[in-house]
Amino acid sequence: MITVPKMTTQLSKISLPLRLTFLIFSMVLNCMGIVILQLSEAKVTYEKLGFLESFKDLPIAFISLFAVNFISRFGTKKSLILALTIVGICSFILPFVEVFWFYRLWFAIIGTCFAIGKICVFGIIRNNISEEKALAKTMNSVEASFMIGIFVVNTGFGWLISSEYSEFWKFGFLSVSLLCAVTIFLFLKLPISEPERIRKATIIKDLSSLFNPLLIIFLAVIFSIVFLEQSFNSWLPSFYKKHLKVNSFFALQASSFLALFSYLGRTITANIIHRFSLSKYYVFCITLIVIVLIIIIGIQFFNTEDSRALLFLFPVIGLFFSPLYPVINSKMIAMIDKTKANLFTSLIVIFSSLGSSVSSIMMAILFGKELLTFYPVYILSAVIVIFSISLIYFRFADKKI
Repeated sequence: MITVPKMTTQLSKISLPLRLTFLIFSMVLNCMGIVILQLSEAKVTYEKLGFLESFKDLPIAFISLFAVNFISRFGTKKSLILALTIVGICSFILPFVEVFWFYRLWFAIIGTCFAIGKICVFGIIRNNISEEKALAKTMNSVEASFMIGIFVVNTGFGWLISSEYSEFWKFGFLSVSLLCAVTIFLFLKLPISEPERIRKATIIKDLSSLFNPLLIIFLAVIFSIVFLEQSFNSWLPSFYKKHLKVNSFFALQASSFLALFSYLGRTITANIIHRFSLSKYYVFCITLIVIVLIIIIGIQFFNTEDSRALLFLFPVIGLFFSPLYPVINSKMIAMIDKTKANLFTSLIVIFSSLGSSVSSIMMAILFGKELLTFYPVYILSAVIVIFSISLIYFRFADKKI
């Protein structure tokens, strides 16, 4: 049995590859906005593009539970390296394939690798940290690199699409292959302790011992947060272009500022969260989101329908929205026994992917029926749902699993 070293020494060594891992997965998962933007110009319907998201999200949900046993058998380090290797190879192949069905296959493979990768990363962190606020600090720090991935992919591809080499936009994915190679090299050089191996048990039995009312409420919150997050990350560029009448480059750049503000939100949270109650900080962030959305709706409906002010107000939401996911995760995962960390993470991944998939389908319907005027109202409604469920969760969060 391998003993787990102290949090400070372990995380100081693996911080960079963990951040790079989330950066890579962020780039390949959140390129959906660029793919939607480019393929819609190639006369691919929004209905097809809406279901394209499901090819990414449903494999994540399906694979996650089975990935727990796979990771337990081969270890977090080997499993993570395998996932990064597959992502690197697929990203290298993508620029040379023209058919639409390959995008479906590509996103399905990326989703499967992400399910394995996220469980590995969360497992590594959980097995080295037990204290609730330390978990929140670390998860916000690592998840902040996820926001940088969104910023990098929108900025990089935005520049490429607007240049004279726009027809070669898919070759931007070669940079993902390069990052995968660098990250794999770093992991190979690092000694990473594996979590304690436990007796083999059935998934159903383990799930039955894990589920309780508090966990169900928590998963509903996770579903709702990702549901809303996907409405921003994948569809905001198209909203900017179709409704605010800006070009593809500016639509992607404006959207990348949402990611930049989200990065700042998670980075700031990582540095100040130890001073506050997690529940009060969470409610404070949601309150500020509601205020910004009310201002956006006021400008849109009482000023002018295509007001450019919306381009600058939407990104501000990321500053307050981005801490919600890691804060709520860290509060719950701190209650989970270390031996159940991987299984618990798989549930997070499953409900996150379901929230993402359902959101994309609904957004495709919204865009397909030309209901873009109600986009901010749709976002505000989702925030109110998150706020209501979260209040119920925090009321009972003092209970242990």
